Amino acid sequence: MVSESEEIIRRYERRKLIPEGRYSPLNASTYMSEQEKERALIKMIKREKLEPLGNKRLLEIGCGTGINLLQLIRLGFQSSNLFANDILAERLMEAKKRLPNQVSFFEGNILNQNFDDEVFDIVFQSMVFSSILDRDFKKKLALKMWNWTKPGGGILWYDFIYNNPRNKDVKGVSLSEINDLFPVQNVNFYRLTLAPPISRILTKVHPILYSVFSSLYFLRTHILCFVKKPS
Repeated sequence: MVSESEEIIRRYERRKLIPEGRYSPLNASTYMSEQEKERALIKMIKREKLEPLGNKRLLEIGCGTGINLLQLIRLGFQSSNLFANDILAERLMEAKKRLPNQVSFFEGNILNQNFDDEVFDIVFQSMVFSSILDRDFKKKLALKMWNWTKPGGGILWYDFIYNNPRNKDVKGVSLSEINDLFPVQNVNFYRLTLAPPISRILTKVHPILYSVFSSLYFLRTHILCFVKKPS
């Protein structure tokens, strides 16, 4: 029987069939959504009173090639306080090339990592849970993330909330499911990201159309949220 971690690896292997340039930062669809997300992230940092960032320890689960961590360093996190995990060796190798040597790297299934409890101020996941289709695996990972988080810290989360009918390798994670995964009542969140298929079409006409259509709430397919752990 194939484990969920092996299935996740297979799903990411199939994504190699996606045209290489689709998510290039030079594409208007990509940079418009990334700029929107960064603005929301800064608002979230201010709203949750996370400053100063320089003394915050952060673990990213599923760091990919390190793009998110580079952004966090630019915003004020210290590289020596950043911890990066990915299940795919080749992606983690790219992250190591891109990020400062002071970042700590951990390869493999994050469930096999034995960090101390309450050791991180922030545990971050971006587009990971939507790639996990096994409910028990999600619950185990959420529990690990919660246990690793210090009281007063939280889970930083970015993912999409709708299913993609063209891609059976992913499944949207609704706000109600996030509330079920973590023992909290209310989650602060921002709804953002214009539906990518629509965004790719519109931004070919003009990048400004991203902002025009993303103002329509029902076309925003992702949420950025901070699940705060009580002090």
